[in-house]
Amino acid sequence: MDKSPSPSPKDQQDAQEPRGQAPGTDRAHSEDETAPVRALPEAHASSRLCVLTGLSGSGKSTAMQVFEDLMYFTVDGLPARMAPEMVSLMSRPSMAHFKGIALGLDIRQSAFLNEIDDVLEDLRRQGYKPQLIFLEADTAEIMRRYATTRRPHPLEREGVGLESAVLMERKRLARLRSQADMVINTTKYSIHDLRRVIQKRFRDGENNARALRVIVTSFGFKHRVPKEADYVFDLRFLPNPYFVSELRDKTGLDQDVADYVFATPKAREFLNKLEDLIFFILPLMESEGRYRLTLAFGCTGGHHRSVAVAEAVGRAISQAGYPTTIEHPHINLG
Repeated sequence: MDKSPSPSPKDQQDAQEPRGQAPGTDRAHSEDETAPVRALPEAHASSRLCVLTGLSGSGKSTAMQVFEDLMYFTVDGLPARMAPEMVSLMSRPSMAHFKGIALGLDIRQSAFLNEIDDVLEDLRRQGYKPQLIFLEADTAEIMRRYATTRRPHPLEREGVGLESAVLMERKRLARLRSQADMVINTTKYSIHDLRRVIQKRFRDGENNARALRVIVTSFGFKHRVPKEADYVFDLRFLPNPYFVSELRDKTGLDQDVADYVFATPKAREFLNKLEDLIFFILPLMESEGRYRLTLAFGCTGGHHRSVAVAEAVGRAISQAGYPTTIEHPHINLG
């Protein structure tokens, strides 16, 4: 089994963590287009508007990726004056599945500082409530990151070195920083630390949706083990309905097949202990900033035992409030 590192102690007051339960949904890809793929309906979330800015090299690009994973519509490097037009797109029916919009604005746009105040005020007049998120880091750390990536700072030019460019940008953005709804100092953050902070603050607060999505898949060992699986469980020790003539042509989706698989006390004990293990793992994965976890359950053909167990486990995970997808890619294969 996979071992996850311990949660970082850096989850601090930068963010507040909503708790609760709200199932979500995802349509997962399957090898067989006719294979059943089921997902629980996702609760509706009101749209949010987040404006990300801050010091170059402080992690804005990473933060934008986290918002994208949280089902926000994201646009980075946008000229500030185009923000209202971009935000207006969220009223279209085709954008309804996004939980909000995150705009990345920074000093690379020459008119940024001259336009940002007017743009934010314009958005407020239109009824939006933009949340301004300012990312920063210590000067020494920003210089280290630029030295590592070997990319130039946006304000570097002839006669202006890296340190001077960082200090110049910090001074120019000081007033904007003072207006921010949230300031995140990423000096001591890893990518995973930053992901945790944003997830805790901006996951679907109204419905307390969990950030971790769980994919539960059955499979047959005679076909292939899913390469994307984080955990693989071999179920070939369970009673096999294939050897019962009236069950052979059915699948684990049929109740009498599932009843047969879990008929013995040992099979029921296994399921209970399996669920105990999974519910021990899930919060650890979530606190580590994981976005997706794939659990794979295998039997010989992927028709009976693996399907029955995947269904039982998937229902339990969904009822606990995790966005859950259940798929059976081998159920219709020979």
